[in-house]
Amino acid sequence: MEMGTVVLLWVFLGILTTVFCPSSLALTQDGLTLLEIKSSLNDTKNVLSNWQEYDESPCAWVGISCHPGEQKVRSINLPYMQLGGIISPSIGKLSRLQRLALHQNGLHGIIPNEITNCSELRALYLRANYFQGGIPADIGNLSFLNILDLSSNSLKGAIPSSIGRLSHLQVLNLSTNFFSGEIPDIGVLSTFEKNSFIGNLDLCGRQVQKPCRTSLGFPVVLPHAESDEAAVPTKRSSHYMKGVIIGAMATLALALVVILSFLWIRLLSKKERVARKYTEVKKQVDPEASTKLITFHGDLPYTSSEIIEKLESLDEEDVVGSGGFGTVYRMVMNDCGTFAVKRIDRSREGSDQVFERELEILGSIKHINLVNLRGYCRLPSSRLLIYDYLAMGSIDDLLHENSDRQLLNWTDRLKIALGSARGLAYLHHECCPKIVHRDIKSSNILLDENMEPHISDFGLAKLLVDEDAHVTTVVAGTFGYLAPEYLQSGRATEKADVYSFGVLLLELITGKRPTDPSFVKRGLNVVGWMNTLLSENRLEDVVDNRCTDADAGTLEVILELAARCTDANADDRPSMNEVLQLLEQEVMSPCPSEFYESHSDHC
Repeated sequence: MEMGTVVLLWVFLGILTTVFCPSSLALTQDGLTLLEIKSSLNDTKNVLSNWQEYDESPCAWVGISCHPGEQKVRSINLPYMQLGGIISPSIGKLSRLQRLALHQNGLHGIIPNEITNCSELRALYLRANYFQGGIPADIGNLSFLNILDLSSNSLKGAIPSSIGRLSHLQVLNLSTNFFSGEIPDIGVLSTFEKNSFIGNLDLCGRQVQKPCRTSLGFPVVLPHAESDEAAVPTKRSSHYMKGVIIGAMATLALALVVILSFLWIRLLSKKERVARKYTEVKKQVDPEASTKLITFHGDLPYTSSEIIEKLESLDEEDVVGSGGFGTVYRMVMNDCGTFAVKRIDRSREGSDQVFERELEILGSIKHINLVNLRGYCRLPSSRLLIYDYLAMGSIDDLLHENSDRQLLNWTDRLKIALGSARGLAYLHHECCPKIVHRDIKSSNILLDENMEPHISDFGLAKLLVDEDAHVTTVVAGTFGYLAPEYLQSGRATEKADVYSFGVLLLELITGKRPTDPSFVKRGLNVVGWMNTLLSENRLEDVVDNRCTDADAGTLEVILELAARCTDANADDRPSMNEVLQLLEQEVMSPCPSEFYESHSDHC
């Protein structure tokens, strides 16, 4: 009887142990690796609270997804979580990882080279953290990598040439770091333009249109190492000849330096005389006249006199458009460098001192999806803003104006939506003070040669128009984009910008203006028209009939997002960070592995 009692007691204790104290050994190897990664993170918001060692699988953990039918981690998706700490080298143990998205956190330290052991990695988002050091030297081992975004960190050093081996790479963003040296012009690296590298002032190379030269303007020439045999003394005459040759070369080099220095000084003094002459002429014409040129990024390779001369010569033949704040001109410099110049209506400006101080804030903002404000010029007759010139024009041009130009396919439209969201989220959440655009519309989204969108006119609505005038002017100019509460109160908020962005999404999907005549006849705008069609389950009628490659799954996601952005109740609209996060998760998610194996260009 006592023996039976003991056996029953042991069985009971075994059941209790199984139920209440499960062994950590039950967790998969990938789960244990994730716990190692978690131990290196500073989780201030406790978002990783359900990452528990007594779980059998990590596949239901926050931010984790696994391969179907397997317990192997496929993606780690934890952006905007206020995570601190470092990325553990244990990341390299996740052999089946395809997506790592840790952008917009507070991570620091280096990007561990072990990450290159994740041989199936398709997308790497580490944007907007505090990473230091360089890009892992073995980055070229990630042969399936499709997206690499390391922008807005404190990375430095040279860009590894091994990136050129990443034949599947479609998105590269290394902007706003401290990289230096020549950008390798090999492999896939040769296909990316300056927008992928903007904000790295010490980079040079063809991609950024900045030649790599020494201080004297010549390429560096390093002596070749001689063999040991050649280093052994031979005949006296050969030493003598070498000495003569070296002496002659040194003398020629010194003479060349003296001549070049003389010519450079002469050239500078000549340009200064021209500038002084220009100022003296202006003062003779109008004693009260004042000319002032301010450049913001310090990378305009022209003298003040050259820029002012070109600005003064702009006329009606150079006009390329007329915006809400003045006339826009195309300015071509003597070396064919091209800029957009916005002539501001003088009735819109206030005190020069206040105006210029506010402009300096706008000029300090630099982002791949914002149009660069390069400078400001105050002339006696006008006030001029100098921007980068974007050759493809605006979304409005491509969608509605020029039928003979390039049509926007579905992939282009998604890329424009994503880039525009990035730019607007930057204005709302990363600028200090934050900037409410107030006039998001298709004509204010400009495109470069790579169809990358750039938001223009940010900050100008507040700077150039007072509140009362702003309500009247903007309503007249961009009716259809404005949120209901903005129309009623005239108060601009981030949620009003979100509404305008939602209308922009619908414009990209439908190919129609917000106030298309077919809507107005029925008393609707594009938002009401969309809601009507969706209630009637006529999804296919919403899409622009010129866009034949639209994906039904992605279309539903974008339409749902547009509906949330244009909600009549401002409080129910998402923030732009939330909009961006959804677009990055749904639109830019890596394609299935078959995509990479087929070498297709689009998902």
